[in-house]
Amino acid sequence: MNIDWKAIRFDGKEEYRQGKSPTWIDPLYTDKKDYQKKIRKLRSDIDVRQQVMYAHNRYSLLTIFQALDAAGKDGTIRAVFNGVNPHGVEITSFKHPTSAELEHNFLWRTSIVMPKRGNIGVFNRSYYEEVLVCRVHPELITEYQKIPGEHTRDLDALFASRFEAIRALERYSADNGTVTLKFFLNLSRTEQRNRFLSRIDEPDKNWKFSEADLKERGFWDDYQRAFEDMINETATPHAPWFVVPADDKKNMRLIVASAVLQALDEMKMCYPTVSKARRKELREYRKQLLKD
Repeated sequence: MNIDWKAIRFDGKEEYRQGKSPTWIDPLYTDKKDYQKKIRKLRSDIDVRQQVMYAHNRYSLLTIFQALDAAGKDGTIRAVFNGVNPHGVEITSFKHPTSAELEHNFLWRTSIVMPKRGNIGVFNRSYYEEVLVCRVHPELITEYQKIPGEHTRDLDALFASRFEAIRALERYSADNGTVTLKFFLNLSRTEQRNRFLSRIDEPDKNWKFSEADLKERGFWDDYQRAFEDMINETATPHAPWFVVPADDKKNMRLIVASAVLQALDEMKMCYPTVSKARRKELREYRKQLLKD
C-alpha cells in the first residue's frame, strides 16, 4: 500500500492546521475482498511481531485513539487488534472520571494501566481528554476536579501545564522502552451527521445514539481548535500524532494497522539468544525427555 506518511504523521517538525488535513483519501484497496485480505495480513504480521516483543522483553507499544463521536474508534481497535494474542494486548476505555479517579491527578488513571514490557496497550480515549473535553468545557475542571483555586484562576496556564506534563510523561515513557503512537481519527462534519442518522434510522444501532452526542456536535468548531492545539503541543518524534482520514472506515483501519506494524518493525527486536553452555544443557534435557 502506498500511504503518504508525510501528510498523515506529525512529529512536531511542521505545524498542524485543522482543516488542511483530508478526512478522505483514495482507497488503499480495490474492493471489500481486497480490504479483508490486507487487514488480515496486517493483523497476522502484528501478532508475530508482538510475540517477538514479548520474548525480547525490552519494549512496549502504547496506541492512543482520540476522535469525535462516531469516528470509528471501537471498530478500528477491533479491526486492527482482533486476532492478536489476547495475552499481549491490553485495551482500556476511558469514560467520565470516577469519584476515585477524581481524587488523583489527571494522569493517574492512565498511568496505572500503561502496557507492560512485551505488550501492546490500547487506549480508547486517554489523558488527552483533559485537553480536549475539558478545554471545551472548562467547568469540568473548576467544578469537579478539586484542584486548588489558585491553579484554576488562569485556565490558559493550567492547560499549558497539562501539555507540559503530557510531554514529560511521553518522554519518560520513551526513555523506558514504551513507544507511543497517537491516532486522531479525522472525521468530517458531514460524515458524522450521516453516521448519527444511521444510528437513528437503523434499529440495531439505536443504542449507539445519545442526545449528548448531538449536544457535543454543537461545539464542533471548539473541538477542532482543541485538536489542533493538542497536536501542535504534543507531537514529537518519540510520540507522533497520526491524523488519519476517517470518512472511509476501511482506509482508516488499514492506515492504523500499517502504522502499528511499522512501529513494531522499527524496534529492531529479536528472540533472546542462547549461550553455548545453555544449549548444552538443553541437549541434556532433550536426552532425558527421549528416555522418558
